[in-house]
Amino acid sequence: MQHIIHLGKDKKLKKIIELQQPVLLTKKKPVWLHLCASITSQQLSTKVAEVIYNRFISLYPRQTPTLQLIVDTPHEALRSIGLSNAKAGYVKNVCVFFLNHKLTDAALHKMSNEALIKLLTQIKGVGQWTVEMILMFALGREDVFAADDLGIQQAMIKLYKLDTADKKQLKQQMLQIAAKWSPYRTYACRYLWGWKDNVPVA
Repeated sequence: MQHIIHLGKDKKLKKIIELQQPVLLTKKKPVWLHLCASITSQQLSTKVAEVIYNRFISLYPRQTPTLQLIVDTPHEALRSIGLSNAKAGYVKNVCVFFLNHKLTDAALHKMSNEALIKLLTQIKGVGQWTVEMILMFALGREDVFAADDLGIQQAMIKLYKLDTADKKQLKQQMLQIAAKWSPYRTYACRYLWGWKDNVPVA
């Protein structure tokens, strides 16, 4: 696998890659539903996030939810499955945005990472981290680096013995190290998460 050969040039990263099964990137659809899932899972453990998401899907027992169906779901129903007031609103924001802009998976796949981040962060409740998770886990993009992800930060601090005293300097060090992983930074992140055993739900 080309990404393993390339990332293996980083001797520290190579050691943790060798401890794991090779990472395979997949494309999932519909993208908007994974964006909703990513919002419901924010700041939750993997287990709790799964429970909340399963409850969310269970609100629509007879069919796969559609954008319009979620928009029409009473706010109280979304709150009743354990979503905060803000998250319930954010999930609806996503659906309204996709409907208004007539966004399709095909259109999203044609866009660059930068263009997608610029487009989707216009949605209230969707930040850069959330879009990065969508790029990695739903769109299968190979070269995304989630510099603000806590798990990635913790893994890199531990693996590269980085100084945490200055947050700005820490981020710069992380970006410098990650630059050498391009064009396979998504794979590197996946191996770092796997090593830390805290893969985000997306």
